[in-house]
Amino acid sequence: MSDHDAPPARARAAAGALFFDEGDRVMLVRPTYKPSLDIPGGHVEPGETPYQACVREVREELGIRPPIGRLLVADWAPHPEVGELILFVFDGDVLGPEARARITFADHELSAYDFYAVDELDDVLIERLALRVKAAAVARDLGETVYLEHGRPILGEAV
Repeated sequence: MSDHDAPPARARAAAGALFFDEGDRVMLVRPTYKPSLDIPGGHVEPGETPYQACVREVREELGIRPPIGRLLVADWAPHPEVGELILFVFDGDVLGPEARARITFADHELSAYDFYAVDELDDVLIERLALRVKAAAVARDLGETVYLEHGRPILGEAV
């Protein structure tokens, strides 16, 4: 089969927000449907952009509508159980005490949240998510957007 005969990729897309507290720690949430921590977000629905999905998921999962900023990371990260997947992480900026006081878990997909220093992420997240979140935090600090594959930057390598 030549490259011209191969079926096109049919990647699923997901989007999430990276929120910080005043101490520059990252918000992680505890989903009720899996054992590992995550960032707020979820799958992009048909007819929806990744940005729209991020805004919707934050509203559904946390019950708040904070401004969502620019794209920090796009990560091509196929998963053996899910298939081809591209994940978008947007800047949620600092969630102040007023916004945190309004957080509710109305859809019952989440049960709690807490903030973690970036240097703690390897200890509390699965590897591929820790790589993605750390890259997003660096991109935020540098004012950049980063393309990743499996959580790692691709720096003009020849394939």
